[in-house]
Amino acid sequence: MKKSAMAIGLALMVFQAVQAPGRNTSTPAIHNDFLTVQWSAATHRFSLISKLGRPFMRDVALMATNGVARIVAVRGSRFTRFGDGRAIEVTGNGWRDRVMLFSGLPFALFQSAAIRPAASTPALIHSVRAFRGTVDVGKPATRLKTLGTGGLLAPAANPGSYVWLAVADPESRHGVVLGWITENRGSGVLFSGVKGDTVQICGRIDYGNLSLGPGSTPFETLAVGDFDDARLGLEAWADAVAREHDIHLPPEPVVYCTWYSRPYGAASDEKHFAQNVAFAVTNLGPYGFSVAQIDDHWQEGISTNGPHRDFLFSNPRGPYPHGMKATADAVKALGIRPGLWFEPFAGTYYDPFFKQHGDWFVRHTDGSPYEVKWGGTCLDMTDPGARDYVSNVVYRITHEWGFEYIKIDGLWTGTATPLRYVNTGYTNDGMGDAIFHVPNTPNVQAYRSGLKLVRAVAGTNVFILGCNGPQNMRSYGPAMGIVDAMRIGPDNKATWAAMLRGPTFGSRQYFLNGRVWYNDPDPVYPRDTVPLNEARALCSWVAISGAMNTSSEWYPGLSAARLDLLRRTIPAHHLLSTRPVDLFEHDPPRIWLLTDSRVTPHRNVIGLFNWAGHAEEIAVPLARLGFHETGPCDAFDYWGDRLLQPLKTSLKMSVPARSCLVLAVRRAANHPQLISTSRHITQGIVDVADERWDRTAKALFGRSRVVAGDSYELRIVSDRRAIAVAISPPGAVDAAKTSITQDGRLVRARIEPSVSGTIGWAVRFQ
Repeated sequence: MKKSAMAIGLALMVFQAVQAPGRNTSTPAIHNDFLTVQWSAATHRFSLISKLGRPFMRDVALMATNGVARIVAVRGSRFTRFGDGRAIEVTGNGWRDRVMLFSGLPFALFQSAAIRPAASTPALIHSVRAFRGTVDVGKPATRLKTLGTGGLLAPAANPGSYVWLAVADPESRHGVVLGWITENRGSGVLFSGVKGDTVQICGRIDYGNLSLGPGSTPFETLAVGDFDDARLGLEAWADAVAREHDIHLPPEPVVYCTWYSRPYGAASDEKHFAQNVAFAVTNLGPYGFSVAQIDDHWQEGISTNGPHRDFLFSNPRGPYPHGMKATADAVKALGIRPGLWFEPFAGTYYDPFFKQHGDWFVRHTDGSPYEVKWGGTCLDMTDPGARDYVSNVVYRITHEWGFEYIKIDGLWTGTATPLRYVNTGYTNDGMGDAIFHVPNTPNVQAYRSGLKLVRAVAGTNVFILGCNGPQNMRSYGPAMGIVDAMRIGPDNKATWAAMLRGPTFGSRQYFLNGRVWYNDPDPVYPRDTVPLNEARALCSWVAISGAMNTSSEWYPGLSAARLDLLRRTIPAHHLLSTRPVDLFEHDPPRIWLLTDSRVTPHRNVIGLFNWAGHAEEIAVPLARLGFHETGPCDAFDYWGDRLLQPLKTSLKMSVPARSCLVLAVRRAANHPQLISTSRHITQGIVDVADERWDRTAKALFGRSRVVAGDSYELRIVSDRRAIAVAISPPGAVDAAKTSITQDGRLVRARIEPSVSGTIGWAVRFQ
């Protein structure tokens, strides 16, 4: 799992409390190596102070007013994954607030609880305004931006963000990051507003219906932190979510999805699915292709509102007459994983199969089945019969039929909320109008219990893709810690405006990718009907950002050049730092930096993306990119196949409309060094295992992972004349199929591999 720069190597930090635990004071304070938390008895407000002594959140109000504060140790709580900590605890007027600090965690955690007497009768709440405060980053509100699920907006224009929110100065990137660490029963939303020159934040938890019984009822937990670079803060928040949920992601797949293919789209059919998969295994398998997934229209049932929903049976008159098990077995026999689409929490109350099971469905207050547009009738995840049905569907698909990858659609039906597609910023969905089998169950609690059921039945060896958050964002946060991947944007298609949805939604949520789940931006489109510059831009963005690479093509119909575009952008790179440079300046960002720090000098790949309909010049100082290196840098343009003039202090390039440039950049060396390879647009990051210069032998040595029959070129920057290339083991490459050419400082060593695997190479110089 990726770790942000702010969270690495901090496990040994020690907490200190200004006051002894348990002692009441008028101004109790706690701190760790990141921040200090203070409480004022005079104002009954908290303040958060940065490690440099500057307040970054002021006048923070929670639930308890006119209460008494004390410092307490936090041990044996549900935050054990963060270790032991300290908290300022304030109790009053039926509430208990805790603001907690933990060693190694660059956030203060806020949690409130309702405290009710033992003899009290249950009370019902729908929503809690659990946090209010003023952001102070040293700049007026007019110079700040908010980034949330609704996009990059002025603080006064943000409609509200689900789960997380950043308030930052675009120029310095300094900002405050807020995010809900848990959404076990409630849906956390963060709102920003402007009062005078300051940004005001309100954190709200929507439960629908939550019964407060006698004793303590804790609410969801909010993390708040101050960061010199708010991008690192968002990454640190995602790391904290992963730590809280103990997330360990499986390898990232490369997927064929049938849905958008032209021809043979939707669910495809038995004959053409087999042909397409066999072609992909032969032509893309050696490059990383790993999953073949069937989409909607394979199943039985009837519906006048969206898909058919009897997922226990395939349609015998449909595209797979021999059944789904036979198809899954055939895919596995080819050495890849079969995948299947379905809606786990959706039914159709008038379908003959479901008519006899009316008790399975959530109800409206008038007793009618809770039906939603396209999603059908919402299955009640508090009803034992509905849970048994979902369990049987998942068991049949994953264990009896043998599918190892499931795409679960219509997630919001599990929350029993209406469709709000495309949902990004907060919209009122009336959550709480659903009647569950277990009365007064919070919508999110019912949904999350359903997701946990799907995971438990499928098992940890089945890859689960959630589809998708923007149908209604209530399904987004509660899925964290359960699904392996999430469609973070709406459906796309093979038009520029629709393809742009992937970079737009994927960029603003980049920090979740590889930490909380893999971001699925929907397919890339290398097909020949899409202009090459547009196809390259989307494929390149997916490859550099590390998002899931899915395509939905009839592969035998692609030209050789378009098939090669897929080969050069799969598989995804893993465990490496990649982030948008201008995250708080453009939506979607135009500049991405991918860095491989496993080697010295670091390999850097810069993606310059022009999403506009006209040519644009993109200029950025090298220091703004975030390079660790200093001094002149060599640069190679991958798609242009050319060595650029050395970069000194800045990068300035003209990028054509709806296009991209992908540059490999390394600090200049006083000896020959590898600048690029032909295998993948990351130019060495995916394929080069190691590289070293031997001054005595006057040779550059390395090892690379190559594909048989795929011409492999090493691009080397050198002031010396290259004279020979040698390969090991001897049988890996036909000796007659190596060559060296040199044009000025650029050496091209071409190798024609006869086997797939890792080969050693040595390029000798005068």
